[in-house]
This record gives sequence, structure tokens and C-alpha cells, in this order.
Amino acid sequence: MANAAEDNGAFMEKFVLEPPPSSSSHPQLPLHGLTFAVKDIINGENIHYGTPVNPCAAERVPGGSSSGSAVAVGAGLADFALGTDTGGSVRVPASYCGIFGIRPSHGAVSTSGVTPMAQSFDTVGWFARDPMILKRVGHTLLHFPDLDAAVIPTQVIVADDCFELSSIPQDRIPGILVSSVEKLYGANVVKHAILGDYVQDKVPSLGHFMSKETKTKDQEHNNIPSLAALSTAMRLLQKHEFKNNHGEWVTTVKPDFGPGLAERIWEAVESTVEHIEICRSVKSELRDALSALLGDTGILAIPTVPGPPPKLQTDATTLEGFRARAFSLLSIAGVSGFCQVSIPLGIHEDLPVSVSLIAKHGQDGFLLNLVQNLYRTIEEQVQAVQK
Repeated sequence: MANAAEDNGAFMEKFVLEPPPSSSSHPQLPLHGLTFAVKDIINGENIHYGTPVNPCAAERVPGGSSSGSAVAVGAGLADFALGTDTGGSVRVPASYCGIFGIRPSHGAVSTSGVTPMAQSFDTVGWFARDPMILKRVGHTLLHFPDLDAAVIPTQVIVADDCFELSSIPQDRIPGILVSSVEKLYGANVVKHAILGDYVQDKVPSLGHFMSKETKTKDQEHNNIPSLAALSTAMRLLQKHEFKNNHGEWVTTVKPDFGPGLAERIWEAVESTVEHIEICRSVKSELRDALSALLGDTGILAIPTVPGPPPKLQTDATTLEGFRARAFSLLSIAGVSGFCQVSIPLGIHEDLPVSVSLIAKHGQDGFLLNLVQNLYRTIEEQVQAVQK
């Protein structure tokens, strides 16, 4: 069993897998020499097993249900780690722990052997401290061919309205990204867009979730109405699938869930089947809309989350607006099934910050290659800002 004091509470159990005897007749395995961690299905702030300690800010949450994996990597206890991302459980811990995290294209990595939560959204992702290892793991899991390192994105679209949801200053996140892209690829690659307007125009089924009342509530949370509606559709379909997968077990066994988690699980189990086909139409329409926007080698840039990691044990009511904005951002890749990488951008006011790049479904190799190529320039920009 693991010692929580020694490992930031990241592990339930640790053991060593000895490498096979070396043989000149076998090529070196692609992940040879790397240590790794694998997620169990235990949530971040957990009353049963304790909360893993965020290596960047001990008094802040480390993220969601894959936070043990993120903490293991962020604290230098493993070179990479596997996690699952249904609603954001790789991307959020990656951001909060100051490391790289990828939600791959939906269906790109097999979920065989993984207990399903909501299969229309479930993905197996991974964490790393540097983009080279992130790409090495991707090369193994995704089986993509070696790509031309000189591939240039046709466009990097900065979603200006999404960055306005963030509490981090504009020059600290989109500013660093834009400067890095312009330095490496030229200013003509950078484009700007109001993503919410585009989504509202190109995803007509969202109108079902955009009543006058919901728009008013979105404004109260400083949210983007169409992306808030996207989040609503995502959560409705997730609840429906969760209920189908686990409703009978929950109602029969009545497990002891922790606060916050219990409310969400029972809400899903007690939900009624409604608007599910509309939610599926939203998924299809969004994927088509974003495919048309980005093409095969375009990139969409958004904040991973709307701000730094919240303090531990923050009241749920206090977090309501933050969570609403977070799910609006997370639902873009979640609903479309596109791949997304969260990239660390150093420390702002003693807390980790990040940016995310999203690419078309199936373009995971292109995205990982781009992140590796771009990150050295990003590091230079971050260092200049932090001096």
C-alpha cells in the first residue's frame, strides 16, 4: 500500500513491473524506461480515501476523478499517467496541477475494460510533464504514423468570447499563445472568432435549450448562452446514459456517496427520459459545424477552465457560476468528440494557469505534434512574462 505522506495522496497501491530480459532480436519498446500511473475510479475531493494534494498549490483542489493520476505526474512520481475524461476529468486536473493532459478524439482509444459512465462521452486520456512524453504515449495508444514536424496549422482560431469567461488577464493566456504562434508560424495564421455566435448559428437544435429564462441565468453567471445550452445538452445525455448503466445498482445498493457527488448521482438516477434525440442531434450538428470551421489542420484555442483551481472545500453555491462557465468550455470538445490538449502556462499569482488547443476528430497526431513544436516558444514567452 502507498504512503500518503510520501506520494501526495495520489496512490492507493504501488508495485514494480520488471522489464523483460533485453534481447538484441527485439526492438526497444516505445515507452521503455518510463514510469506510469493508472486511474482507479475515485473522485478528487473524497471523503472515503482522502484528497490527493495538488503539487502546485496544496490548499487548492487537484481536479476531478482523474486527479490522482494528475498529482502523480505533477509531483514527479510518474512520467505519465492514464485517466478518463467524460466531462473534463483529464483536462481539469491537468490545468489545476500545471501539466499536460489530453482528451483524445472520442473512440480513438479503446475503453475496453473501463466501467462506462456515459459512453457517448467516455474517453481514456493521459497526462505528462512535457510534450515529448505526451506525444510518445499518444504514438503508442493511437498508432498514428510519424508526422512531418514542419506541418503548419492553416489557422489558429482564438475564441475571444471564451477567453472573456476567464478570470486570468488576457495578456497572460491568449496573449502568450498568440505571440508564440505568430513567432513560429506567422501572424497570418492567427484568426479571431466569437465562438458562441458561430455555434448558435450552426447548431440549430440548441435552440431547444435556449429559452429567455435560461439566457437570463446565463447572463447572471457571465456565461455564453449557446455554450451554456451545449453544456445542458451534454449533461442531459450523460445523465440518461449514467442512469442506464448504473441506476439499478445505485437504487438497490444505495452506496454511501460523498457530499456533492451524492446529489449529482441521485439527480441522474431520478431523471426522466426527455430530449435525448435532440441532444444527439446537437452532437451531430456541432461536429459538422466545427469540422467546417477548422478543417483538417485548423486549431481552436480556448481556456481549459475559467480560472485557477478553487480552494479545497469551497461551498458548492459559491462555485456555481465557476462550474457553469467551466462546463460551457469543456462541452465544446465533449459534445463534438474532438481532441483537446491542455497546455500549462506557468504560474500566475502563485497558481497554475493553462490554455487548450482543440483539433478535428481524428487529428490527434497532428495536435500532439503541434503542441510539441509550439511549446518551446510558449515556454520562452511564459518566462518573459514571469520575470
